[in-house]
Amino acid sequence: MPINDFLKELLLIPSVSGDESEVALSLLNCINQRKSKWKAVPEIFHGDEFHDCILLRFGTPRTAVFAHVDTTGFMVRYANQLIPVGGPELIPGTRLVGRDSYGEISCNLVVEGEALFHDFPRKIDRGTRLSFAQEIRIDSEFIQAAYLDNRLGVFSALQLCETLEDGWVVFTTYEEHGGGSMPFLLQFIQVTAPVKQALISDITWITDGVHHHEGVVISIRDKFIPRKKFIDRIIQLVQQSGIPFQLEVEAYGGSDGREIQFSPYTIDWCFIGAPEDLVHSPDEKVSLRDLESMVKVYRYLLKEL
Repeated sequence: MPINDFLKELLLIPSVSGDESEVALSLLNCINQRKSKWKAVPEIFHGDEFHDCILLRFGTPRTAVFAHVDTTGFMVRYANQLIPVGGPELIPGTRLVGRDSYGEISCNLVVEGEALFHDFPRKIDRGTRLSFAQEIRIDSEFIQAAYLDNRLGVFSALQLCETLEDGWVVFTTYEEHGGGSMPFLLQFIQVTAPVKQALISDITWITDGVHHHEGVVISIRDKFIPRKKFIDRIIQLVQQSGIPFQLEVEAYGGSDGREIQFSPYTIDWCFIGAPEDLVHSPDEKVSLRDLESMVKVYRYLLKEL
């Protein structure tokens, strides 16, 4: 699966939950530069009323695809204390980077029992967000980097835009730290061009039943359980496509699908994404074959659903 320069640029942009403005601007610029070459030119919704979310409406939507743009990370508390944002892996010595009113920051994560600290030699402004230092590694089989969750979900959604004629593609915020953007996004969609089904373009886990190089994962359940009738339809369609895929059944985890299920709207949903190893660490690892399968499945399903 060829990795384009824009994905590499995305991986270098910090967007810890609640601070997604920079990545949203980059995404918007990319969309505006590319949209004239897409099969259909979408109507674009963004701006203050959507915070840092972006909605693309293609034709007459039947299905909405959601991809979150935020990441896990850390927030500076008092003195040299840190608080996790979302669920980052707490690995002592991990390099963290950020920026405050005094300038650039590069420091190490210090773990003392349940307490977290940084070792930067000067005071850091309270509320400063710190991210994992980025190191992108790509070979013939894998991509490895921080924040493949969910930069690869965003990448897949953008690839979908190239061929999509009817549908919503929506870039959401806050997902890694409890959600919060989906309610107003769903309300807008259901007023503007309502849908009855949704797909979650996100990244899942390598487990004892999910492996590298065996295809994109269709999640039958995580902590939350989508409607079986819809999941069965998705599985049947992907089986007919001949695209490699795996099935996931887990007891934990969640996504923007949770907020669809808890919403007042009767929208079926399914999480579909490539699996990764070393989740929420600086070394997340995804098979390029599985990423290719993910892109193909989304393009196929948005035509068939």
